[in-house]
Amino acid sequence: MKRNTTSNKNILWWGRFDPNYSRNRILRSLLLECGYSLQDFIPRSSFLAPIEALFTRFERPAAVWVPAFRQRDYSAARRFADRHSLPLIFDPLISAWDKAVFERNKFSQNSSKSRRLLAWEQSLFSRSDLVIADTEPHRRFFVDSLCAPDKRTCVIPVGAEELLFKQQSPAASVDGSLPEILFYGSFIDLQAPEVIVEAARQVGQARWTLLGSGPLRYLCEQKSQGCDHIHYEDWLPYHELPERIGRADLLLGIFGSSAKAGRVIPNKVYQALACGRPLVTRESPAYPVHLGNNMENGITFIPPNDPDALAATVQALLVSSNHFSTWGQRAHETYTSWFSRSHIKQALLTALAQIGL
Repeated sequence: MKRNTTSNKNILWWGRFDPNYSRNRILRSLLLECGYSLQDFIPRSSFLAPIEALFTRFERPAAVWVPAFRQRDYSAARRFADRHSLPLIFDPLISAWDKAVFERNKFSQNSSKSRRLLAWEQSLFSRSDLVIADTEPHRRFFVDSLCAPDKRTCVIPVGAEELLFKQQSPAASVDGSLPEILFYGSFIDLQAPEVIVEAARQVGQARWTLLGSGPLRYLCEQKSQGCDHIHYEDWLPYHELPERIGRADLLLGIFGSSAKAGRVIPNKVYQALACGRPLVTRESPAYPVHLGNNMENGITFIPPNDPDALAATVQALLVSSNHFSTWGQRAHETYTSWFSRSHIKQALLTALAQIGL
């Protein structure tokens, strides 16, 4: 492992990444806040990046950072880092092998394609000087399945962009209106939006809104036929999302039963808590072990892939709907206590200290 032995705090972000993706934006802003400087190398082609880098002038960095989802950029970044005796930081957020085999079912786990993809990804994780995971279960998966270095694989929560996702006032009630339950997402298996629809069919005492688009939206719309209390909305501009969250009384997380669904805390959970909205989501070891249940901390956990449990939970909460404001305050306190910017900042500094930065 290469260590930074100077006061250089310049980090080279390498790859065809999106600087505006929330994970990247949060970490980049914290790095700047902590006194690091950043330079970006976004090549025209991941494959040709080593050649392009030869003709690009860089300020001498202290480390190379390969950000979320950019496994394809790793090999070129690793060669550059090795050539200049630099540590490489890898923040994959997800596993390409896990996504292809267990989420998209592109090929079976024991197929030759699966084994090749796993071996390729293991070679990336194992050669990293620092690996970043978003939750402890994801950290263990990276170490146990992808050969990440145990002592240099650290957890940095995803969090929410707090300048945008601020605590919202209690949802304004209108005489005769139903409480609103809001889900937003990309309608994928991990989120299990069909579980939400099956639960919503059982609970007509609320307005259920599913916002977004994706492969399972049509199925959900078909399942919702004849239910006037279930509504759909298309994506809205990202900066308008906090206000839309604030118009709802209760937010929904994810309900999928896959192993990956049990390893993640999705963006929508952080954002709902930051906005001060109570939340129902699937139980998962990804959450802090000291979090309670039944709205003690603004969150109620239910078993995955269980529409009956979701329906029963929502019905029980609606009976005590006068407590939504209190539950929302507890949700915001949970965010502040466990997932706030200050916690992410400390986790980031602790991780960078592992490689002497």
